[in-house]
Amino acid sequence: MGFKNVASWNEGDWIAALGAIALFAVLAFGLSLGGRKSDEVVGHPKGLFVLFYAEMWERFSYYGMRALLILYLTKFWLFGDGKANLIYGAYTSLVYITPVLGGYLADRYLGQRKAVVFGGILLAIGHGFMAYEGLQGVTDPVVKQGDPALNVFWFALALIIVGSGFLKANISVIVGQLYRLTDGRRDSAYTIFYMGVNTGAALGTILVGYLGETVGWSYGFGLAGIGMVVGLIIFAIGRPALRGQGEAPGPLAKAREYTLYAIGLAAVAVIWLLVQYQDVVGNLLAVAGVAMLGYTLYEALKLPKEPRERMFAILFLIALNPIFWGLFEQAGGSLSLYTDKFVDRGGVPTSLFQSINPIYIVLLGPIFAGLWLMLGKRGRDPSAPVKFGLALFQVGLGFLVFVWGAKAAGPGVATPVLFVFLIYLLHTMAELCLSPVGLSAMNRLTPRHLASFIMGAWFYMTAVGNFIAGKIGEATGGEGGVMTQGGTLSIYQTIGWVSIGASVVVLLVSPVVKRWMHLDTLRDDDELAGQAQLAEPEAAGFRVAGETR
Repeated sequence: MGFKNVASWNEGDWIAALGAIALFAVLAFGLSLGGRKSDEVVGHPKGLFVLFYAEMWERFSYYGMRALLILYLTKFWLFGDGKANLIYGAYTSLVYITPVLGGYLADRYLGQRKAVVFGGILLAIGHGFMAYEGLQGVTDPVVKQGDPALNVFWFALALIIVGSGFLKANISVIVGQLYRLTDGRRDSAYTIFYMGVNTGAALGTILVGYLGETVGWSYGFGLAGIGMVVGLIIFAIGRPALRGQGEAPGPLAKAREYTLYAIGLAAVAVIWLLVQYQDVVGNLLAVAGVAMLGYTLYEALKLPKEPRERMFAILFLIALNPIFWGLFEQAGGSLSLYTDKFVDRGGVPTSLFQSINPIYIVLLGPIFAGLWLMLGKRGRDPSAPVKFGLALFQVGLGFLVFVWGAKAAGPGVATPVLFVFLIYLLHTMAELCLSPVGLSAMNRLTPRHLASFIMGAWFYMTAVGNFIAGKIGEATGGEGGVMTQGGTLSIYQTIGWVSIGASVVVLLVSPVVKRWMHLDTLRDDDELAGQAQLAEPEAAGFRVAGETR
C-alpha cells in the first residue's frame, strides 16, 4: 500500500493525520505520569490514571469497531438499512447485558482485577477475528450472507460482547474503590475517567474508521485489536498503583478460577447464537430484566431503612437509562446512516463523524468536572436525579434542533453539516449530566456486597436502551428496509418531544428521590476485620467487622 501525496489529501486524510499526532501526544503524557514517584497526580491517586489509560485503549478498540459496524453491515455484508440497525441494536444491547454476569462473578468469586484481564483477552481475540473477511466483490445479498465467513463475524461479535461484560463494569468499580465514600473527589474522578473513555473513543473512531473506510475493513478492525492488547499491557504493568483494590473477595482455588473462565467461554457460544436472532434478544431482555428487578428488591428489603431507600433511589435512576440511551444511541445506527446518505459531508468518511461526541466530551469534561466541584463547595450541586432530568431535556432538544435544521434546508436537500455538530453538542452535554454521574451514584449508594452487581444492572438497563435504539433505527428503514429522509426526520421529531416530556416528570419528582439517597448519613466502612494486621485495607477476604454474608 502506497502513501498519498500530501498535496492530494482531503479533509478525511488531514483529520486522520491529526488523530495520529494526538494519539502520540496522549501516550507521551501517559509516559510522563508513569515516571513520577508521587502516589498522587493532580490531586488524584495514580491508580486512577492507570485505569484511565487501560480503559482508553479498550474504548479505542470498541468505539473504533463500533464506528464501522453499521457501515460494514450495509456495505460489506449487504444487509438492508432496517435490518442492519436491528443487528446493531442487538449487538450493543448484548454488550451491556453481559456486565451483569461479569459483575456477579467478580463480586462473589473472581475479583474485579482478574475479571478485567480475562475480559481484555477475549476482546483482543474478538477484534482479531473481525479482521477476517470472506467473499469479495459479491453484490447479491443472498450469496453474500451465505458465505461461511459470516459465522466468523458472529463469533467475533460474541467474543467482544462477553469480553466487554467481564471488563466494563469491573474497571468502573475499581475507580470507586480508590476513594472513600465521603471523598468529594469522586464525581470529579469519574469525570476524569470518563474523559479517558472518550479520548480512546475519539481517537479510535478517527483512526480505525479512517483505515476501515479508505484502506480496507480488515485494516481498521486489526488496528482495534492492537489497541486492546496495549490496554491489557498497561493494566498489568500498573497493578501496583491500584493499591490492592479489585482482588478476589476470598481465597480462590485454581480449579474454581478456571471454572469461572469456562463459564465465560460458554457464554461466548450462547451469545454467538443470540446475536444472529435479534428478536430473541428482546425477549431475553424482558425476562432477565424482571429477574434482575426481583433479585434487587429482595436484597433491598433485607436492608435497614436508609440503605433500603438508597436502593429505591438507585432503581429510579437505573430506570431512566433505557429512555436516554434509546435516543442517544441513534448516533451509531440511524444517525450514522442518515449522515452517510443525507448530509453534506464534504468528502469526510462517515465513520469519522462519530468522533465528534467523544471529542466534545474530552473538551467539555473538565468544564463539567470543575462545575460540579465549584457548585458542591457552595452547597448548590444539583442532585443526581436533577442532572438526569437535564440530560433527558438536552437529548430531546438535540433531535428537535436537528429536525428544524434539516427541514429549513428544504425537502430533498442535503442537511447542512452544522446540524450534525449541534445534535452531538447537545447530546454530549446531556451525556455528561447522566453517564459519569450515574456511575458515581451507583458506586456511592450501593452496599459493598452488591457493588459490581448494581454496576452491572446499570449497564444492563443501558442494554435495554440500546435494543430500543435498534428498534427505533429499524423503524427509520420504513416498510422496505431502506431509510428515507422524511421518514427519519418524522421519527426524530417524535422522540425529541417524548424525551422533553420525560425530563419534566423527572425534575418534578427529583426532591423525593434525593431524600431517598440520604447523602447526609453516608459513612465509610472504617472498621475492617483484620485491618490492623495487613497493609491493604480491602485485601481479599476482608469484611466489615460483624458483617455476615
